[in-house]
Amino acid sequence: MIDRTHAVAPAGRSRRSTGGLRSRAAAALLTLAVALGAGGAAAQADSLDDLRAQQEENAREQEQLSSELEGTNAELQEVYLELRRLENEIPVAEAELSAAENEVAEAERQRDSLVDRLAVAESDAATLQAELTSSTEEIAATEDGIGQLARSTYRGSDGLAAISVVLGASSAQEYATRTSAVASALRAEGGVLADLEAQAATQRNAQVRLDAVQVRIEELRVEAEAALAAAEEARAVAQQRRDELTALEADYSATAVELESFREQIEAQQERIEDDQASIRSEIQRIEREREEAARLAAEEAARRAAEEAARQAQEEAQSNSSGSSGSSGSSGSSGSSGSSGSSGSSGSSGSGSGSSGGSSSSLSLIPPVSAPFYVTSPFGMRVYPITGGRYMHNGTDIRSACGNSQVAAAGGVVASVRYAAGNGTHGNQIYIDHGLVNGVSTITVYNHLSAFNVTQGQSVSQGQVIGYTGMTGAVTGCHVHVEVWRNGSPIDPESLPGWTRTN
Repeated sequence: MIDRTHAVAPAGRSRRSTGGLRSRAAAALLTLAVALGAGGAAAQADSLDDLRAQQEENAREQEQLSSELEGTNAELQEVYLELRRLENEIPVAEAELSAAENEVAEAERQRDSLVDRLAVAESDAATLQAELTSSTEEIAATEDGIGQLARSTYRGSDGLAAISVVLGASSAQEYATRTSAVASALRAEGGVLADLEAQAATQRNAQVRLDAVQVRIEELRVEAEAALAAAEEARAVAQQRRDELTALEADYSATAVELESFREQIEAQQERIEDDQASIRSEIQRIEREREEAARLAAEEAARRAAEEAARQAQEEAQSNSSGSSGSSGSSGSSGSSGSSGSSGSSGSSGSGSGSSGGSSSSLSLIPPVSAPFYVTSPFGMRVYPITGGRYMHNGTDIRSACGNSQVAAAGGVVASVRYAAGNGTHGNQIYIDHGLVNGVSTITVYNHLSAFNVTQGQSVSQGQVIGYTGMTGAVTGCHVHVEVWRNGSPIDPESLPGWTRTN
């Protein structure tokens, strides 16, 4: 484990590519788990699933970080993203090292268990072998004695000796005693033969047991060799993880030092981003001023025309009155009535038109520039600069979108401004659409980083009309949608609008 502060390391580092580290580790650990048994494989699979989930989360965080680094130069973005990537890689590498060390311990435990079982089996085999050897010697000696007895019997010497013993008795009592002794001797010899047969059967069983133990010994020896190989492989994997972790930590320290060297640039770029944000606000204010001025001029023009029309009608009425017959009072009354009626109609029409220009009774409905639900890579709100910790406002919402995808107008309106990337700061190709006043609320939408335009300044557009295409112009790290919604001169969170739903 390391302290993830800006540790000092040699500045002249060589950036390592660790993109394949995790996949190689996963494959090696999975292979090892299979070698050590199904139970171990299941546990390891769970661990690898956790690691893969963490890697996916890291990828999403990298995408969000890329979006949040808008406005910084490419080299700084690369260094900062590398630092954050390493911060995410190190815990994964530590987890992989821990998993590898656990595999080493498990492999060594199985190896030791097999070695112990092998030693017990070999001890049992030695004991059985000693018993068999002793039994074989005893059986051989007994068989030798029985052989001599058999040979004597076949020669008849023992039979004659028994007869001689019986016939040599001097009395009936002695005869009975000698006869009993001879019978006992013969029975004893028969018992020896029976014992010998039982001993031989026991010896055969012991030999079968010994053979089985020797087979098991061979099996245990093979298993022990496999366990030893697995333990050695696990140790090699663990050592590889240690080496990779050490390299990651060294890269982290060197990257932290390299990033620190960008402090002055970051501070300067912070000012630049703030200036660019101010430029959008100024442009919004300009559009609203021009709209207000146009409305004022239109109102003045309407008033002038209304006054001219009223004067013309008054003049016509006066001329009509002066040229009429003095005796035609009925006709004069009719003419006056007609004029009054016309004036009243004109006045009503003018009032209706004025009311219509004031706006609709319903609120303005806005749709996102790409289909909802969408994936937000960076939301509306405050952001923090790397290193300096300074904060600035992200006035829009960044949405995942591939280069070249169409973007549409959020609502009907007039294209108030089309700005090309050159000289337009961090925003790249940019479109402003003025949606006018609805219920006294001014609404303007802004679209940044477009790869190309599909409208021109001053053009009227309808809701859903394609206005441009997703790109990565300006100071950004990848293609995405950046949309801003301004109400009465201030930005609002686009995701607060009905229908602007996200998938993440």
